[in-house]
Amino acid sequence: MRLLALLACLLPLAAFAQYQGPAVEACRGYAKREAGRDGATIKDVVFERDRYLLIERYTRKAGSQFVSSILTGNGAVVLDNAPAIELSFICLLASDKQPVFFNWLPRQNVDAFVQCTRDATLRAKPRLCLETLQRAADEDLGQAYAERLQEANARGAAFLASYRKANDEWREYRDAECARRRDHAPAGASPDDVALGCMIELTRRRLLDMR
Repeated sequence: MRLLALLACLLPLAAFAQYQGPAVEACRGYAKREAGRDGATIKDVVFERDRYLLIERYTRKAGSQFVSSILTGNGAVVLDNAPAIELSFICLLASDKQPVFFNWLPRQNVDAFVQCTRDATLRAKPRLCLETLQRAADEDLGQAYAERLQEANARGAAFLASYRKANDEWREYRDAECARRRDHAPAGASPDDVALGCMIELTRRRLLDMR
């Protein structure tokens, strides 16, 4: 825990170029071993090879541990026949092939379609997975909506009317945007699945706004 508390002091203040060296696989292997020690049953750990995959050279100590570099990026824990758990990560390394600390971090704005296609079992038929995610997102938003509704009601009729109007207009926007995405679905993708993924993502985003 002490090491985790020091992470804020280690984070870079400047941007670094995308990294694709040996630290990526070293940290990914370390993350898989850590998950196995915790007793978790996972299918795989994946790291996104995108512009967010960055390394900072950092020749100092975190507590008593020497740290030569810090790798950060986005990734996922892939489960068998279930939606992947999409997260960000930070990995401290003594050298590019010697990770000494790894931690998953919350990640927002997750692509629901990707979440339902990382596992090969779901890739050919992601609809049930997407429907599960949609139900969860709707339930979470419904709970938040009810809480904010009570707060608005306590403040008076004008606040309540404004709150309801904002939610009605948001739903109109969500439905229109997802219909647009359905009409422009990529070749080979199911238009209905694309629209469903859009509904999940925008519902999740609305929940973040309401919190």
